[in-house]
Amino acid sequence: MKHPSPLTTLILSAPAFLGSLPAPAKDPSPPTVATFSIVAIDPATGEIGVAVQSRIVAVGAVVPWAKAGVGAVATQSYANVTFGPAALEQMALGNSPVEALQTMLEGDSLKSQRQVGLINAAGETAQFTGTECLSWAGGRMGKGYAVQGNILAGPAVVEAMADAFEKSSGLLLAERLLAALDAGQAAGGDRRGQQSAALLIVREGWGYGGGNDRFRDLRVDEHVTPILELRRVYYQHCDLFPRPDGRVPRDLSSPKGAAEAKAK
Repeated sequence: MKHPSPLTTLILSAPAFLGSLPAPAKDPSPPTVATFSIVAIDPATGEIGVAVQSRIVAVGAVVPWAKAGVGAVATQSYANVTFGPAALEQMALGNSPVEALQTMLEGDSLKSQRQVGLINAAGETAQFTGTECLSWAGGRMGKGYAVQGNILAGPAVVEAMADAFEKSSGLLLAERLLAALDAGQAAGGDRRGQQSAALLIVREGWGYGGGNDRFRDLRVDEHVTPILELRRVYYQHCDLFPRPDGRVPRDLSSPKGAAEAKAK
């Protein structure tokens, strides 16, 4: 009788051995979207927007929601993405941001881990930070805006964002939102670092070809300095898709803004 060599025995036995290994454990829970964000409006132009930065890949796929003439939502921490469309639907029906927020939180067994900021087209705001959101977590609301964040370096982050938004009056809404992100990052930002950022601006009929309301829908899904990269992408988008009202960026870090300032 011919016996298999030790090598043959090893190869024949390998499938059975590998099959006996336990499958790698998978965590069914999505990662916490620790971040800082701002929702805001420009009552003069009718624009509504959201800007966000986080130490998670592709934050723009989770946090920002907005609808022209209705409002905007930033849902984060252990984010419940149903809050976005649900809150917009509630506000479209005439409910205030506070009422929409209360409706969303009712029956949510994980609301202690949620963080959300809302604004409607009239500039009314609402915020919620659950008791189990990781420190530091909180927010600030003002005229026409709400800023919020979790796993931040401290309360100075949201204070800096709010101050930057308030002091940038006269700039385009997109640039005010970017200024808020810049200020938040300069104040310490997400204490874990940076990874992705997004900017969403809506206005009825200002989307591609006038066919929808998504005027600026920009994302940096993975970058060492995502806010800086988002600003670069924003100016590229401005060059390719000018505003229907003819206004151009006034921020001096943009090519058009610098040219405009020089011409004055």
